[in-house]
Amino acid sequence: MTYRDALDYLTSLGRFGIKLGLTRTEALLHAMGDPHHLFQGVHVGGTNGKGSVCAMLSAVLQKAGYRVGLMPKPHLVSYTERIQVDQLPIAQADFAALISELQPAIARVGAELGPPTEFEILTTAALYYFARAGIDLLVCEVGLGGRLDSTNVLKLGVSVITNVALDHTQHLGSTLEAIAAEKAGILKPDGFAITGARPPALAVVESAAAAQDIPLWRLGQEVQVTAQDRDWSGLMVTVATPAGVQRDLRLPLLGMHQAENAALAVAAIDALRSRGWDVPAGAVRDGMAHARWPGRLEVIARDPIVLVDGGHNPAGLERAVEAVRGLSRGRRLVVVFGAMKDKDLPAMLARIATLDAPTIFSPIASERAADPKALSELYGRPASAAATSAHALSLARDQAGAHGLVFVTGSLYLVGEVIAQTRASHSMARPA
Repeated sequence: MTYRDALDYLTSLGRFGIKLGLTRTEALLHAMGDPHHLFQGVHVGGTNGKGSVCAMLSAVLQKAGYRVGLMPKPHLVSYTERIQVDQLPIAQADFAALISELQPAIARVGAELGPPTEFEILTTAALYYFARAGIDLLVCEVGLGGRLDSTNVLKLGVSVITNVALDHTQHLGSTLEAIAAEKAGILKPDGFAITGARPPALAVVESAAAAQDIPLWRLGQEVQVTAQDRDWSGLMVTVATPAGVQRDLRLPLLGMHQAENAALAVAAIDALRSRGWDVPAGAVRDGMAHARWPGRLEVIARDPIVLVDGGHNPAGLERAVEAVRGLSRGRRLVVVFGAMKDKDLPAMLARIATLDAPTIFSPIASERAADPKALSELYGRPASAAATSAHALSLARDQAGAHGLVFVTGSLYLVGEVIAQTRASHSMARPA
C-alpha cells in the first residue's frame, strides 16, 4: 500500500460518518495487542484551546528529555500530522505500512460490529505505532466530546478540560451542562483533573471529579495566571498552582487567551510531577519558549502579513478576533472567512463584523462547507464571494497591500488549504 492508497482507503470510510462509542475502537486495539494500556501522560479535552495545551505540553516534556507521542486533531495539511513523535509527523511510508497492517483487524471488526470509522482507525493506528516507537509519555487531544470519543479508551493519569462552549450541539447536547457532562467523561479513577471551565459547566466537571474521587484544580482558583501581551512577540506569563510558581514564562503564541492555555499546561506538568515524573523548571521555561501550534494565530506569509486561525465556533472566533483587533493596529485589515454549514454561522459572522474590515467569503473543499454566496447574503454587509480559497487569498492580499494584514479564519479546513497553498507557492519561488 502506498501513502496515496492509504489516504484513498481512509477517505472511503467517510461514508460511515461519526459513530460515537468505544466498542469498535476497543475491538481494533484488542486485535492489535491492546497497546492503549501501555501509556501514561495527559488527555486533553474541552471546546477550545485543546491543541495549544497539547503543543505546550509536548514541547515542555521534550525539553525534560522524554520521548513524547502526540495525537493532535484534526490535521491541517497531511494525515501524518495526527501521529507524531517528538512533534515530528510519521513518515508517509510508515503511515501507509501502518494502515496496511491494520486492514485484517479492520475487516474482522467490521464484520462483527460494523465498519469502523476513519477516526477509530486513526486512533488505533496511532496507539499501535506509539507502542512500537517506545514513547515515554503520551499527549492526546480528544476528537469530539469526551465520554464516547475513541480516545477515551486511554487512562493516562492526567485529564485536562480546557473550557466548555457551545459546539457540535447535534452530537453533544444543546446546553453547556450537557456538553460539559460529555467532556467530563474523560475523567478517570486514580487520575488527576484540571479545568478552565466556568459556570455553569464548572459545576458539572466538579461533580464528575468528586464522583471519581480525584483531585481537581480549577483555573481562577487553585490555578492562577497573569500575563503581559507583547504584541507580535507573544506573551509573558506567570502561573501559580498549589505546587509552586513559574514566573515570567515567554510564550511565542499570539493572543491573550493563550495565557489560560499556558496555565492549564503548567498545571498538567505539576500533576505529572505529583505522579513521579521529573520535569525541571528549566524544561518548563524552555519548552514554553519553543511552543509552536500551526493554524492558530499563525503568521504564514508576509508583505502582506497573512495570519491564520481555525476559529471554528463563536467562542474560539471571539478570542481570535480580540487578538486581531490589537495586532492589526496601523495596518489595513482584510478578512477571509469560510466555515462548515453546520456551525452557528450567524454568531460567527457577528464576531467577524466587529472587525469592521473588508470581508471575502471563501469556499472549502468539503461537502460540509457553507456556500460563499450564502455566507455573503447572511452577513448582511458589503462583502465578496470568491470562487476558490486560492482566489480568496489572492483578492485579500491585493486589497490589504504590502503593509496590510490578511486574517484567514472560520474553519481549520480552510486554514489547512491556505497553508498548503502558501507552502506550494514558496516552494515554486525557490531557485533550482
